[in-house]
Amino acid sequence: MPLIKRISINNLIAFWLLGLCNNFAYVIMLSAAKDILEKETKNGTSNYNETCPKDEKDIKCTSISTGSVLLADILPTLFIKLLGPFFLMHIAYDIRHIIVVFFQALSYIIVGISKSVEIGLIGVVFASLGSGLGEITYLSLASHFSNNVISAYSSGTGGAGVVGALVYAAMTDPYLLNISPNKTLFFMTIVPLIFLICYSKLLKCPESANQFGIFNNIDNYDYESIQNEIDEEMDNENVTTRNEGSENAVTPLSYEEKKKIIISMLQFMLPLVVVYYAEYFINQGLLELISFTCKKGFNLTLSAQYRWYQVLYQIGVFVSRSSHKLCVVKSKFLPILSIIQIINLIIFYFDAKNHFIGHIIIVMALVLFEGTIGGKAYVSTFSQIHEKTTIQTREFSLTFVAISDSIGIVLAGFSAIPVHNYICSLK
Repeated sequence: MPLIKRISINNLIAFWLLGLCNNFAYVIMLSAAKDILEKETKNGTSNYNETCPKDEKDIKCTSISTGSVLLADILPTLFIKLLGPFFLMHIAYDIRHIIVVFFQALSYIIVGISKSVEIGLIGVVFASLGSGLGEITYLSLASHFSNNVISAYSSGTGGAGVVGALVYAAMTDPYLLNISPNKTLFFMTIVPLIFLICYSKLLKCPESANQFGIFNNIDNYDYESIQNEIDEEMDNENVTTRNEGSENAVTPLSYEEKKKIIISMLQFMLPLVVVYYAEYFINQGLLELISFTCKKGFNLTLSAQYRWYQVLYQIGVFVSRSSHKLCVVKSKFLPILSIIQIINLIIFYFDAKNHFIGHIIIVMALVLFEGTIGGKAYVSTFSQIHEKTTIQTREFSLTFVAISDSIGIVLAGFSAIPVHNYICSLK
């Protein structure tokens, strides 16, 4: 295989792994949300794995909504994403990558050793900081590559959801490996090591990307023209924005130029905010309230039901993010995805309140569908931005729009807590 083509394939694999590793800690913390909230001060254990509920009266509300874990897992991310487009773009990508890996490793260790909710939430905050910095770092880095790496990165983030949620559910499930949540978190520290190796050994960055040179992974080829040829060979795609000139240097944007870009990006941001608000309201505000007895819930414990909901949601996200080329959603159709997700939210809300769905398998199917809509909205949004922006504005555009999902998730977290308390007060 020619060296140039091998480099391109390696970069696609690298971006897939970057997406997987960057989102892994975020997914693990949400999957562990109920376990974190059920920690006992004495020894950090809980009784979540005992038995499934025999009767509906055995199904109790938790005192704290999992929305609180969601807020700890997203507020630092939003803070990073708000500052990132204006301040972090001057920091070399390899330096940022090291910081991301450090935060992620620290989060696993802190949550793993924690014996109280407060310490556990501190670990969640570090996971959030790493995930937020990572997302704006790798999405902006993607502006120096072809549009294909956006699909690869998005697929990797979806893969993180499936692998992370599935591994955590399997390791902690009493019918499978039955490992304690604390020990499971320690096992996850292998992920930051893979993360570090992926960037340093597999990825070849073009000279146009700001690198300090720690890993010596700079590609000296004329990457823009090379990548165009490879794109045509791989999928016969004509990326018109790559024909804007052979120069790799991107001139800094003025404040007024950034302001104009932000206004033009609202058409992409608003639908994505709504989609993420609806799906995270469902996942962290309502699903914990939708539980079933042994007979109607496959004999799963309450915590196990919650974890497997997360697995199915992430499978839906992964499938839709990985099949972008098979079903392309243009920007004018993005609001339709928002409407569908709001309909899902309404269904889940009334079931959490009235319990009209008769079996867990129906809820599982709805959760899978909900994840599919969310994943499709994410990959379609960033792919459309990459396609429609010029090389001069692409990096800032991708970095700024990355705050959209975080805004929606923060709003969902704040909404989930009072709704949790309201529905629990009815029981």
